[in-house]
Amino acid sequence: MECDGAALHHPIDLEALCAERGLRITEQRRVIARVLSESDDHPDVEKLHERASAIDPKISIATVYRTVRLLEEAGILDRHDFGDGRARYEAAPEAHHDHLIDVESGKVVEFVDPELEALQKQIAEKLGYRLVDHRMELYGVRLDRED
Repeated sequence: MECDGAALHHPIDLEALCAERGLRITEQRRVIARVLSESDDHPDVEKLHERASAIDPKISIATVYRTVRLLEEAGILDRHDFGDGRARYEAAPEAHHDHLIDVESGKVVEFVDPELEALQKQIAEKLGYRLVDHRMELYGVRLDRED
């Protein structure tokens, strides 16, 4: 089963997660958390800064970097490297999903495939392991693209 990111995207209240984990929430962190919560893509720091500073022009890129690092260390954000030379972020998902990256446009498609999940578990077991976690990133070009 394949879905695009918007179909799988379930907003996560990062601000509430920060409070649960005892992180101090400044107004600028609140704005950054809200921007991340509302993102249905996987923005990099520059994109986050652009969106956050549209809400609060006083937010510096350094503040965005510090906030992203803090949220990542707290397990609230997941960092991805999709091979385009920049770290991209998403709220740590409640449910597992994998990614397909369009190497031409950079679009990230989130998907869930139960058959693939079962196969990964079988492979781990065949090799003598119990699968506890994994990340899958597929890279491709659209079949229907014009040449």
